Amino acid sequence: MKFFIDTANIELIKQINAWGCVAGVTTNPSLIAKEGGNFIETIYQICQIVDGPVSAEVIAQDTAGMVKEGKKLAQVHEQVIVKVPLTATGLGAVRQLTDLGIKTNVTLCFQPAQALLAARAGATYISPFVGRVDDICRDGVQLIQEIATVYEQGDISTQVLAASIRSPKHVMECALAGADVATVPPAVFLKLLNHPLTDKGNAAFLADWATVPDRDIIGQVDKFLARK
Repeated sequence: MKFFIDTANIELIKQINAWGCVAGVTTNPSLIAKEGGNFIETIYQICQIVDGPVSAEVIAQDTAGMVKEGKKLAQVHEQVIVKVPLTATGLGAVRQLTDLGIKTNVTLCFQPAQALLAARAGATYISPFVGRVDDICRDGVQLIQEIATVYEQGDISTQVLAASIRSPKHVMECALAGADVATVPPAVFLKLLNHPLTDKGNAAFLADWATVPDRDIIGQVDKFLARK
């Protein structure tokens, strides 16, 4: 399972992308509005930082408007994926954009039947909302598993992009359920990385190393290479 980061915060994207495990970025109107920057400039900046797909969402609610916006967004950068809501007009836009060779991410998916419709319309990614499904007393991870099974049985290439991720538990369960991608908020990324036993072990290693007389590793390597 690949990791995307779900944010429009440039500094956080830079920070977590430096870890070397981020394969793409997802944004939405709410995330863009939260950061307060120019929409298109923000998308372009993100594409310059992360070498992978960057989802940019259309705002129009009619098919023609979505297609028009999607074609323009695709011109901003070759990495842009046009994000489209899972509505009747959205599916029509996905079909037209796909026929034009423009990749799409269909968002706001809450049941397998919707995911199947999006796939048949040509979606590159489908984004089921794990946390929001949990919020209405259904199993969000089970939704990921059901969609993955439907796609496998139908030999469908649309990638399952688990969204609305709330915790490290969500991340691992989605990976086990067959998600191709999880788009993870920065706060959850930090929880995935940090563990008290890691901190404790690292502190112990450093304490032991402090007892070694010559602790200059680079200097030791240089001396070793000079003797070879």
